[in-house]
Amino acid sequence: MGTLAVSGASGKTGWRVVAEALREGLAVRALVRPGSVLPPALTAAQEEGRLEVVRLALAERESLHRALEGCDALVIATGARPSVNLAGPLQVDALGVREQIQACRAVGLRRVVLVSSLCAGRWLHPLNLFGLILVWKRLGERWLEQSGLDWTVVRPGGLSEREEGLEPGQEQEGVRFSTADQQESNSIPRRLVARVCLQALQTPAAIGRIIEITSSRELPSQTLEAWLARDSTLQNSPR
Repeated sequence: MGTLAVSGASGKTGWRVVAEALREGLAVRALVRPGSVLPPALTAAQEEGRLEVVRLALAERESLHRALEGCDALVIATGARPSVNLAGPLQVDALGVREQIQACRAVGLRRVVLVSSLCAGRWLHPLNLFGLILVWKRLGERWLEQSGLDWTVVRPGGLSEREEGLEPGQEQEGVRFSTADQQESNSIPRRLVARVCLQALQTPAAIGRIIEITSSRELPSQTLEAWLARDSTLQNSPR
């Protein structure tokens, strides 16, 4: 892989995607809003010349095109934050995703991973009290599915800040993978979400798939590639 672009890179999930990509030795272009404050890990990486940071508003089409030019893949980690602005989820999780999809098509960037949410598309869900967020997340997913790009949607469960035991070589939580609309609850550390996003980029079988993920210390560690291989075997086995 050449350069990986990560939008929403100053957010709690986005910066972990950037950090994990840098740990793997990838060239990363972090896309952040003009007023965003970078986490210390990203600030250090930028100062050391290991990270390119581009500040822009996603609605600025020409700026977005320039930011994605020369990149080989994009992880969309943008997401509406809790706010009194109930239009935020529509603006960020639907229209903002569409802007990024259109920009990818304009500059010839084909590989996209979208971080969405468990239960995306559900109407009767408590999270929808925040501006129908799950409804708009599903609309963003659908636009990506219809884009003609090489897409993967990652739907994590409740996002936690747990970092203990998730340093390289010390993983203590296994990921529960499933296809769309199979899981309804449970959580997963943002760090593991970041790792699954990168695994998706490196796994051709993940293209065109919606993948739901939660985690548990009771589950054995497994990679996305291994789960996809097993899932394919089960689907192709005689009934």
